[in-house]
Amino acid sequence: MRIDLATYRRALGDLIAGAGVDAAQAETLADNLAWCDMAGRRNHGIERLPIMFARVRSGAIKCPCEPRFEQKAPTIALLDADGGFGHHAGKLAMDRACEISREQGIGAVGVRNSNFYGAGAYYAQLAAQRGMIGIALSNSFPKVAAHGGKRAALGTNPLSFAAPRDAERSIIVDMSTAALAGSTVREAMARGTPLEPGLAIDAEGAPVLDPASAAAATLLPAAGAKGFGLAIMVEILSGVLTGAGIGGEVRSMYHDLDRAGANGHFMLAIDIARWMPIEEFGARMEMLCRWLLPEDAPEGARLPGDARWSEIARSHADGVLVEDRTLGEIERLADELGLQPAWTH
Repeated sequence: MRIDLATYRRALGDLIAGAGVDAAQAETLADNLAWCDMAGRRNHGIERLPIMFARVRSGAIKCPCEPRFEQKAPTIALLDADGGFGHHAGKLAMDRACEISREQGIGAVGVRNSNFYGAGAYYAQLAAQRGMIGIALSNSFPKVAAHGGKRAALGTNPLSFAAPRDAERSIIVDMSTAALAGSTVREAMARGTPLEPGLAIDAEGAPVLDPASAAAATLLPAAGAKGFGLAIMVEILSGVLTGAGIGGEVRSMYHDLDRAGANGHFMLAIDIARWMPIEEFGARMEMLCRWLLPEDAPEGARLPGDARWSEIARSHADGVLVEDRTLGEIERLADELGLQPAWTH
């Protein structure tokens, strides 16, 4: 079902407010989830509300919270998120990184005492839309084996990067450092879709293909030692350096309902104008894009971010797509809150 954008945003805002989320966090949470659904990242959109509201009720996500910045140096700041929504902390951190970058040329902000923050692309894009290069990193609950190992050692530790391409689009790289993102595992379980070989293993190291067994499986790092190395980099920058939880200190969003996530994030913004005029950068980006994707490129070839921008354009034109399964879950949630979603009236 595609829902008119204004109707979707109204319903989303009503649900978040009805669950008792404070106004400051409600605004950033709604903007984040809406962007994800509009961009086709539906596994990070409105479908996450039931588990997030359960964590709000248990106190695992603090509402309201009092985030506190500490300026460590002219180009460096640290944010204590006070146990609030990771979505709120992530936006505050990238906004501050961009402010610092505008003044100093580069801005780095670490975050500790946070929770799951959703799709990293959202934060990297906050920098790109300001004419900056953005990098967003976050550690997560251990679900991925070390290269050559069997035990879950690190999270899927996503890495996100965005660079402006023109006034409307940017290159967006948003990837799990695991062979399979946790959200993709949940989607496979919900749809009953078998996992491909080489993505997950059981406690004995045997491949897991049955989606019914995926919840207990250990994921493998992307591209073996390369993905494991990237995951360690994410863990060091977002966990070790910031003072956030490390490895097993980070809690599961779905299983540890009574404890805060202890997640850490790391945001970096680079002001392109300090290197060259933004128009020159744009021309050079187009040169790169034409080289990567020439006119005779095979049908279906695309650059990172192209699918997101296409879906965003369609969401504006035809409405935001909400899958039937998610629609049913959200309507049940609304009923629990004594609400009627805007799209039903």
